[in-house]
Amino acid sequence: MAVAVATPPVILLCTVGGSHEPILTALRQTVPDFTSFICTDRDPATNRPGSDAQILGKGSCIKARPSDEKPSLPNIPAQAGLKEEQYEVVRVPADDLDEVFCILRDAIHDLARRFPGARLLADYTGGTKTMTAGLVSAALETDGVELQLVTGSRADLIKVRSGMEAVTQANVERVRLERAMRPYVEAWRRYAYAEAHQGLAALPRPRDRALAARLALLRDLSRGLDAWDRFEHGAAWDLLDTYRPRIGASWPSLLAALKQLTTEDEAWEPARLFDLWRNAERRAAQGRYDDAVARVYRLLEWSAQWLLRSRCAIDTGDVPPERVPPGMALTPNAKGRIQIGLMAAWELLTHHQPDSPAGIFFQAERGVLLNWLSMRNQSILAHGFRPVAETDWLGTMEWVNTRLLPMLLRETAGLRIREIPPQLPERPPAD
Repeated sequence: MAVAVATPPVILLCTVGGSHEPILTALRQTVPDFTSFICTDRDPATNRPGSDAQILGKGSCIKARPSDEKPSLPNIPAQAGLKEEQYEVVRVPADDLDEVFCILRDAIHDLARRFPGARLLADYTGGTKTMTAGLVSAALETDGVELQLVTGSRADLIKVRSGMEAVTQANVERVRLERAMRPYVEAWRRYAYAEAHQGLAALPRPRDRALAARLALLRDLSRGLDAWDRFEHGAAWDLLDTYRPRIGASWPSLLAALKQLTTEDEAWEPARLFDLWRNAERRAAQGRYDDAVARVYRLLEWSAQWLLRSRCAIDTGDVPPERVPPGMALTPNAKGRIQIGLMAAWELLTHHQPDSPAGIFFQAERGVLLNWLSMRNQSILAHGFRPVAETDWLGTMEWVNTRLLPMLLRETAGLRIREIPPQLPERPPAD
């Protein structure tokens, strides 16, 4: 024997105003278990009756046709055969959108509380434009509320033909999805890709295939950019390259830069230097100046290490004694190795390559670099207690952009690196 499955109750929210016929059509076709009629009260300025008269009016209170001189029909609940316990009236101001929205949002939440598991329908056919806008906004704000209106064939641009009205479900899945995604897409502007990925991954999958594909795209792009931001370039490539047919035209330089970061050839290391600088810029854009300066320190150190290794065959972790020039006080450690830090690396590089772009840079910028190191060493992430100020970062940024990066570009001219790669995107690619 088949087991009957209980259907959830249907709760209708319906704006009231203008013709009564669409409201009756909505009641007949949806057959709600309970109806919340959204009405205006008596106008405080003119004392004219509000639309609540169509629900609560006594005797003959509704005109059969707008051209009739006198009302000849009872109120809407009477015409629909509704009992008093089957409906309520929610009063809203006629033209205060902010207040209408708040009242209707609270009304929807109250109905959801009173009728758990119910199917909530919001019909925005009647009422003032403000009432319509308020109900639609409140319904879109709440998951699970379906929007509908009564429409049909029109005799003109003004009204639907009488007797030809029908309830039509409004497709609002795209609107709801875009609204739900907006704060996470906006997180890209702060380079907060992890936040974006976590938020998008928590959203329910849309029924519409195109919308589901859009959500998956933004979720996976956020995840890939988050991996890139954490220097996990291989994971970033696996995620972003999958979407190359969708994003290739919008992000050609970006994908080319990521490919270079995952290809271990002679350009791989300098490409990572430029990527480190872009990462420092992102930290500064988030107001994390100490993190940004820490990355610049590593950029300066790594640049000297790479140039010594590639130009002079010298490893800063094990410098051959015979490559140490007279006057440089470099002594072996307990393991018998000569290991050098940032300034000694630049001194050694300049000794062996005085006429190179790097050697010329260090000879000209040695004093600036020493002053910068003093500021960095006083920071919390180095050896001091003073957080890096925005003014400290602005000076650092100008010096890196006008002095350090041009030198690195000259040093990498023979490695197919002609320009600094682009910054990670602040917005998704266009559809």
